[in-house]
Amino acid sequence: MKTYTVAVVGATGLVGGTILSVLESRNFPVGQLVPLASARSAGKEIAFDGRPYTVQEISEASLAGADVVFFAAGGAVSKQWAPVAAGLGALVVDNSSVFRMERDIPLVVPEVNPDDLRRTGIIANPNCSTIQSVVALNPLKRWGIHRVVYSSYQAVSGSGQRGLTDLDEGRQDFYPYPITGNVLPHIDSFLEDGYTKEERKMMDETRKILHLPELAVTATTVRVPVRYGHGVSINVQLAQPYDLSELRVAIAGQEGLVVQDDPASSLYPMPITAEGHDEVFVGRIRRDDSVENGVNLWVVADNVLKGAAVNAVQIAQRVLEAQA
Repeated sequence: MKTYTVAVVGATGLVGGTILSVLESRNFPVGQLVPLASARSAGKEIAFDGRPYTVQEISEASLAGADVVFFAAGGAVSKQWAPVAAGLGALVVDNSSVFRMERDIPLVVPEVNPDDLRRTGIIANPNCSTIQSVVALNPLKRWGIHRVVYSSYQAVSGSGQRGLTDLDEGRQDFYPYPITGNVLPHIDSFLEDGYTKEERKMMDETRKILHLPELAVTATTVRVPVRYGHGVSINVQLAQPYDLSELRVAIAGQEGLVVQDDPASSLYPMPITAEGHDEVFVGRIRRDDSVENGVNLWVVADNVLKGAAVNAVQIAQRVLEAQA
């Protein structure tokens, strides 16, 4: 089997460390690993596939020779170094928001828009809540999607280790208010129109991934005192009438989507059961009679796995498989 030199930028962080774990669990063909981070983290030791590695400081020299580079170190690092890695010939999968809405850079969820992938250069990994939402929306394109309303309930791990610390230790070092026993309708900064950047990401990225540039979509994103697993309530108005049983069959046939929908047995997706799994889970599938052709979905996924690391690794796997 052909193997590849793989660099992970941000290898000591929450998402970067999870990417390393996913590379192991999915048997990614890593021939040589190059763990990279800022000067502050350089010199730390990590383990991968039973071997110790020393984290290097990111530089042009440390990126040279990499076939695949995963970026999980924040927007500033990606903006500076992702083009450098791409210029050196690597396939770059970037987890930040910096390149997502650039016209010439693909924004990909492999189960939804794999045809947007390319062999080299930068591919953007979408926002965590967007990923799970579009996996659930994709099978509904058969009936035409007229309007989408998102209400998200997002775990503190979406803020990285600082969010987990605030919740686990009952502190208020990162969030503007206590998160323990509270919910915050405030993820990322507020924009002039009253939306947050997180809400704008979900709206704009949904249009791009689904190839529906004129889609009517709105979002409210809320941080909740849960460690892992984002939940999104999705209200959809379809363009055409639908049969609910046929719609359920279409949803069940979507790659990467698991139906958990038996209210009589209290079976529905929850963060506590989605945590640690690669798939997206959907339930509470029901007709919305308040609008024509309306339907409601409840969608949950592990935000650090499918919402970040797993999707990033899947992108690289699909590209390499297409080249084999």
